[in-house]
Amino acid sequence: MQNAKLLLTSFTFVGLLALAGCSFPGVYKIDIQQGNVVTQDMIDQLRPGMTRRQVRFIMGNPLLTDTFHADRWDYLYSLQPGGGERQQERISVIFNPNDQLVSLSGDFMPGVSRDEAILGKDSGTEVAAPAENAEKPKPEKPVKPGSLLDQIQKDVDGVETVPVPTPEPLETSPQ
Repeated sequence: MQNAKLLLTSFTFVGLLALAGCSFPGVYKIDIQQGNVVTQDMIDQLRPGMTRRQVRFIMGNPLLTDTFHADRWDYLYSLQPGGGERQQERISVIFNPNDQLVSLSGDFMPGVSRDEAILGKDSGTEVAAPAENAEKPKPEKPVKPGSLLDQIQKDVDGVETVPVPTPEPLETSPQ
């Protein structure tokens, strides 16, 4: 009798532990984002010959800087929607010994949007050529003297440009 109670209690305890590990329907799970958010617009701004500072300005700080490959920066981004499958994107930016951008590798490529990569070059949408007899834009009417637009234009025309001062480089020689 004592063994039966112990066995029943242990099975109940193990069953409750198993249920605690399961997800119950209707329970909200948050999306988990990790890493650097990298967009196609960021990749399109990168040009060969850019310095590390320029790349850092556009892309942000790299998630990984490899000590064995100091000329490579890695940007990783992963998203796991609540209860869904994890999606991961990565891009590596490679510099030459002069700290200039040489190449990119990874899930994004310059000039190729995500839609084009998925659907192919021809997405089935066509842009119609402009008709020859389409309406031409009307020329602008001259502004009445003393109107608000005339005052704004005079203010814009009267603005003097001021050069931006450039700081002198600091001396790096030891004293």
